[in-house]
Amino acid sequence: MISQKKPIIAVDFDGTIVENKYPGIGEPMLFAFETLKKLQETGHILILWTYRSGKSLEEAVNFCKENGIEFYAINRSYPEEEFSEEISRKIQADIFIDDRNIGGFYGWGNVYRELIGEDDTFKNKPTKKSKKGLFNKLFK
Repeated sequence: MISQKKPIIAVDFDGTIVENKYPGIGEPMLFAFETLKKLQETGHILILWTYRSGKSLEEAVNFCKENGIEFYAINRSYPEEEFSEEISRKIQADIFIDDRNIGGFYGWGNVYRELIGEDDTFKNKPTKKSKKGLFNKLFK
């Protein structure tokens, strides 16, 4: 297990990191990889939590690696976790980013602003710090 100061974030793949083209791999969602990289740079722990398994999971993991993202764990709470029918498959995470949320996925720009709290990040001018997002306030 890890000691944490920032939240553990479980991220879905299809419809969240990429457009939903399952079992293929869709185009990256706007700002997905930029936001995931910034979350990692600021100390957030990222877990890939997806329906995919086997070859399609391997393809998704490789696609993320090619785009600069390596996850702390994949379809488990921590890398060493062993699957057992006696243990719940509910993952241990503080935040879930998924297109199946109530109200749907509201975009990586909004995720960025909420979790990192910077404005103007995705505009063509220098970023400026504003108020921290709610989750940064909770997980200082």
